[in-house]
Amino acid sequence: MKKLYPIEYIPSPENTIFIPESCEVALPLHHVSFGIKKTAAIIKKQKNAKNIISISNDLKSILQLPDDSSNIHLFFDSDTLYLGPLVGIFTCGFHTGKVKPIGERSLIFSKLLSVQKTAGVIAFLFGEQHINWEKETINGLFYEKGQWEVAEIPFPNVIYDRIPNRKSENLPRIQRTKKRLQQEFLIPWYNPGFFNKLDIYERLLQENSISDYLPETHAFTSFSLVERMLSNFGHVYIKPKNGSLGKGIYQLLYDRKEEMYYIRFNDEKGEKRLQKFETLETLMNHTFSKVNMNNFIIQQGIHLIRFEQKPIDFRVHTNKNKNGVWEVTAIAAKIAGSGSVTTHLSKGGTIKAVEELTAISSDTEGMLQKLKNASLKISKALEKQINGIIGEIGFDIGIDRKGRVWLFEANSKPGRSIFKYPSLKKYDVLTRKLSLEHSIYLMEQNIKKLEGSTRGHLL
Repeated sequence: MKKLYPIEYIPSPENTIFIPESCEVALPLHHVSFGIKKTAAIIKKQKNAKNIISISNDLKSILQLPDDSSNIHLFFDSDTLYLGPLVGIFTCGFHTGKVKPIGERSLIFSKLLSVQKTAGVIAFLFGEQHINWEKETINGLFYEKGQWEVAEIPFPNVIYDRIPNRKSENLPRIQRTKKRLQQEFLIPWYNPGFFNKLDIYERLLQENSISDYLPETHAFTSFSLVERMLSNFGHVYIKPKNGSLGKGIYQLLYDRKEEMYYIRFNDEKGEKRLQKFETLETLMNHTFSKVNMNNFIIQQGIHLIRFEQKPIDFRVHTNKNKNGVWEVTAIAAKIAGSGSVTTHLSKGGTIKAVEELTAISSDTEGMLQKLKNASLKISKALEKQINGIIGEIGFDIGIDRKGRVWLFEANSKPGRSIFKYPSLKKYDVLTRKLSLEHSIYLMEQNIKKLEGSTRGHLL
């Protein structure tokens, strides 16, 4: 059991930290560390019923511990006691105002930071402009008691990447910051980068354990490829390789009785469109004449289970927990809007808990288990194939009319719009908590790695 320890600050004795007598660590320890800052200290054990860590005010100042620090974990290795984890949430798009320092995303981040005490971490928000490289400190944004405050703290133990889009991620200054913090300061960085649909598909094909979940997917090469897949599957999807939020997705269908081709999509104004053509060539030339098809993939269409005549797929969140083990943290059914290409909420989709699907299945528990098993298998397979540290994944998964599970997409930075649905709010808190809790595992592993010892462990 990984314990949480509250912190209190005391006026004396100087340069001293008292840890609970219950901590299974052999003294003496001669140093204490917070973030990447390390200093000599007097470390003693004391009896107290509340298992509180007591830190002298001068030591608090040296370590640059925030005023509202509480509920952290203790680690040790060699002669050093580590307080943490100190987690930096890295993003961009900051504003000058104190009320909404990150614009409309301020609410999302305030909700994420609100679970830090139950997770047992100290977390803050920052961007590349908040870093002081000479002092090795950050002017981090903390959210306490309903408001944003800035405090100077050391470089963190772990960084959680929340860059919002590919355009921002590819900015040279963002890339330089990430590279320097990882390479010069050896800080573990989790959830780096966005997934490319075709790249993910090709990597997962190498994993035999999950190949049955993968619909046939190809880079666009020719009309004949589309024709062949339409003949085999009846309908296909054309998707941007790097798309998100259901944007730029087209569904192509072939009606054998009419011998006509149909295409369904949302136009630039977001209006739903359905068009009919006599030939595939006419359809493709009319729709994609001004589009670079090298940026698209073609994916097998699946005949999904339906609710009230509308196709359903599922959003499944998985998170790595504080023990470094994958967990399924949320599952929601997404029901397509009338005439929509996808089940996205922005395209008229609606959300239901899986337990509410009794109209289409009497065994919703079996459906849940099937989705969980598939998601955990795919998470483990994906982790093996991807460079960098993955802490969470959002999957779009379907079940066809025969009960077979299919993976449509994996998202490295999953959205949270599904949690607006009342019965899913409990999962919202859990996914946020585990997003931060994974840093506990990463800090523990990094201490062992940096010290070159197997003795270090979490108290």
